[in-house]
Amino acid sequence: MTATLVAKDLAAGHGDRSLFAGLDLVVAPGDVIGLVGVNGAGKSTLLRLLAGLDRPEQGELRLSPPTATVGHLPQEPERREGETVRAFLARRTGVAAAQTAMDAAAQGLADGVEGADDAYATGLERWLDLGGADLDERAEEVAGSLGLTVDLDLPMTSLSGGQAARAGLASLLLSRYDVFLLDEPTNDLDLNGLERLETFVQGLRAGTVVVSHDREFLTRTVTKVLELDLAQQQITLYGGGYQAYLDERETARRHAREEYDEYADKRAALEGRAQMQRNWMDKGVKNARRKATDNDKIGRKMRSEASEKQAAKARQTQRMIERLDTVEEPRKEWELRMEIAAAPRSGSVVATLREAEVRRGGFRFGPASLQIDWADRVAVTGANGSGKSTLLAALLGRLPLDAGHASLGSGVVVGEVDQARGLFYGTETLLDAFCAAVPDTEPAEVRTLLAKFGLKAAHVMRPATTLSPGERTRAALALLQGRGVNLLVLDEPTNHLDLPAIEQLEAALDSYKGTLLLVTHDRRMLDAVHVTRRVEVTDGKITEL
Repeated sequence: MTATLVAKDLAAGHGDRSLFAGLDLVVAPGDVIGLVGVNGAGKSTLLRLLAGLDRPEQGELRLSPPTATVGHLPQEPERREGETVRAFLARRTGVAAAQTAMDAAAQGLADGVEGADDAYATGLERWLDLGGADLDERAEEVAGSLGLTVDLDLPMTSLSGGQAARAGLASLLLSRYDVFLLDEPTNDLDLNGLERLETFVQGLRAGTVVVSHDREFLTRTVTKVLELDLAQQQITLYGGGYQAYLDERETARRHAREEYDEYADKRAALEGRAQMQRNWMDKGVKNARRKATDNDKIGRKMRSEASEKQAAKARQTQRMIERLDTVEEPRKEWELRMEIAAAPRSGSVVATLREAEVRRGGFRFGPASLQIDWADRVAVTGANGSGKSTLLAALLGRLPLDAGHASLGSGVVVGEVDQARGLFYGTETLLDAFCAAVPDTEPAEVRTLLAKFGLKAAHVMRPATTLSPGERTRAALALLQGRGVNLLVLDEPTNHLDLPAIEQLEAALDSYKGTLLLVTHDRRMLDAVHVTRRVEVTDGKITEL
């Protein structure tokens, strides 16, 4: 079924803060609309409104036909206690809900409920459209093709992070919605997963709205870009792909600045002229009063006429100022100005693995030998579940080895952004969690530092666990600036960061002089960040490229 989703005059906000208003959008079959904006601009909120999960403050949504299915896939797939992988896939594809509705209608038929036959027919059609008839067979096939070789009747909570990422991708590839709303689908995907996702999105006939901070993914998939500009309080739909959006936005911003500068210069010139004319008029009046006692009637008349002429000119100039079309000054966007504080350098050898082995169930890492030296800049790549995070944990001495040896060098001070952003996931407030990590820093200084990363008064007193993924990532980055480090370990640092923050992180890494271990699947970041070594992890084995 082809479907069109129309949003008209939507408005939303948090408390007394407006996110957007007057938003119009048409999602037609074949559209792939990239939704961009800084963290907190309302991207996830808009997706929930389009999905009908939340109600807008004003405006309306129309789905044509009304029976079409809209799939909302949030950025952090919920892993429910006791839910199997198979049940997770059925829930994420909408098949489980359709099955429940069909079962209820079938019970109504058995009970002789009026209208139950129509409800059952509608439910059956929806279940079939969503792919319920062959979901189990397709699930086994897709999971296998993604390398998710676990029993699909295992609980989701038993999967590793890499396996859970593959299950999330499988749920998307199995989906047959009429409209797709995808919130950060690229997070935690390896390069093979990204290619599968791109192929899937490129082949969709359904209309799609996607939030992503993966610049390469956006470049390869989107046909339009909707920008939520929080600084300017503007909503702009750009035709063309992502690169066209970047070019058009840069041109529009330059023109806006030039237009304002021209207006400001013209207004300043007119105001200067008006002030000078008023000064001349005041001088003429003073002269006229001083010479009012002389008997030169002709002179008095000339001075009076001159003053009146200056007054007329001043009034004329003021009218010219009032007739100027006002051009509002473009608001300066908030920018993350990130620095990574450096600790005194460590010893020449930073970290060492010698014939290290780790065994977890059926997974075996190693034997692996690797030495990281001072100022090495190492990119670590590999498929999900290959052992990248295990390698990092072993190098840092955080994982007991089943065989071999691991050691950190002298004077090593570690700064880490891990995949889970675990430091800021507790019940204590963000301020308390951060202060505990930098005990020598005054709370007032901590507040100032967090504010530089967009975490202000409304954030710091909230329980850390209530922060969004992007906010937790910003807090982790702020910590790198708040205390000196000489070994920087970044495990998928771009997950949940907005595009400006990613670019600032890349710039900060460029000027960082210590040792760097970088795990990322962000293809643009791998190109942008200077590294001196590359290590590939494959099925628990490491290879230096």
